Amino acid sequence: MGNYKYLFKNIGLLTLSSFATKLLSFFLVPLYTNILTTTEYGIYDLFSTTVGIMVPILTLNIQEAVMRFALDKNYNRSALVTVSMRYALVSSAVVALGLAVNAICGFSSIGKEYAIFFFLMFFTQVISGIILAYTRGIDKISELSISSVIASIVTIGCNLLFLLVFDLRLTGYFLASIIGPLAQCIYLMARCGMVRDTHLFKKYDTEKKEMLDYSKPMIANSIAWWVNNVSDRYVVIFFCGLAANGVYSVASKIPSILNIFQSIFSQAWTLSAVKDFDPEDKNGFFANTYRAYNCMMVLICSAIIVGDKFLAKFLYAKDFYVAWRYVPWLTIAIVFGSLSGYIGGFFSAVKNSKIFAQSTVVGAVSNIILNILMTPFMGALGASIATAVCYFVVWVMRYWHSKRIIRLRIRLGRDLITYALLVAQAIVLLLVDGTVVYGIETGLFLAIAVLYAGDLKAIVGKGKKAIRR
Repeated sequence: MGNYKYLFKNIGLLTLSSFATKLLSFFLVPLYTNILTTTEYGIYDLFSTTVGIMVPILTLNIQEAVMRFALDKNYNRSALVTVSMRYALVSSAVVALGLAVNAICGFSSIGKEYAIFFFLMFFTQVISGIILAYTRGIDKISELSISSVIASIVTIGCNLLFLLVFDLRLTGYFLASIIGPLAQCIYLMARCGMVRDTHLFKKYDTEKKEMLDYSKPMIANSIAWWVNNVSDRYVVIFFCGLAANGVYSVASKIPSILNIFQSIFSQAWTLSAVKDFDPEDKNGFFANTYRAYNCMMVLICSAIIVGDKFLAKFLYAKDFYVAWRYVPWLTIAIVFGSLSGYIGGFFSAVKNSKIFAQSTVVGAVSNIILNILMTPFMGALGASIATAVCYFVVWVMRYWHSKRIIRLRIRLGRDLITYALLVAQAIVLLLVDGTVVYGIETGLFLAIAVLYAGDLKAIVGKGKKAIRR
């Protein structure tokens, strides 16, 4: 029961941080959609998306190595911190140089106007990624939870101040999204001894090579994962414009409810997967955890689809309301992305980073092809469906490859039926109008709940036992 207790403990601690950070931000969506225009929201999303692809490329995905090697308690932590911080500084300098060239040559007017925010977003994301990875790796989950609360309070306070009081609109939104994470970074660096362990002028050639040997194969995975996550935004911009991308990007705010649970579990699970890895799964820990995770993700996804239109009326201003059409498919995508991440923990445990790239690249290629084929004819709806399909492909590949390293006993047939019911919910919501749609959606939700009744009972039982101990 020790492995369950460790997992539940970390889930409990991370719940505090994730709910503070993401749930409170979720309720700020009406503020954003009422103050910002669809174009302004589209610009912010474009910057955020672009930073997301530049980080793993320019840093050689070093944060992945930080996370994995920090889990090895005997590894040189000074080397981890120092090597990763060097890459953070060098990559930030490269971005600054690129923005300076753009300012002189004028390749992008948007990039020129908001250059300082682009740089700060990049720097913040790089530093934050390294620090958070290191904190999780050394098992300082309680400090991570506290820091997330700090980040949440600062971010929300800045949003209210800059948007409502000073009316800074897009500039204020940029500032709030930067200041909050930086506050979190400052706290963690002080509490986890990272300042003490940073020696920028000391050589760590052996450790650097080990870290890069692990992280470099993950670059392709990160790029492909980025393609799966956000490349559809560029396709939507190309075919439909910045305003349409603003609507499409805000559609992800309702699925972010599911992302809260995914984030909590995945952070806790990576630690457990490495610590308790057993290729034979003799006590059924990995199979039981997968079944519980799958059960909760599918049920929450189904519930979100049922309440999609209601939530959209509550969260989205008039110009953004049409985003409800994309929510079911983006939520289904999160389900398969989450399950793929779960299985990915096994590959992390055996330090097999190449399998990440293989599966994610295939998913990325399918995403690009489907986006190009569907978006011109179906608009952003086509992009959302393409995203769901590509994550399903990644899940299939990772599940298949996982059989080589672990015996994972799950009820695959039952799971496939529930996935089909989720797709049915998404289609019904698009095709059926009026109050009757809620009856059909509720019926499909109850059907899924019946199929997972046994797993729900097991979740409650394991949770009670872990708490008692």
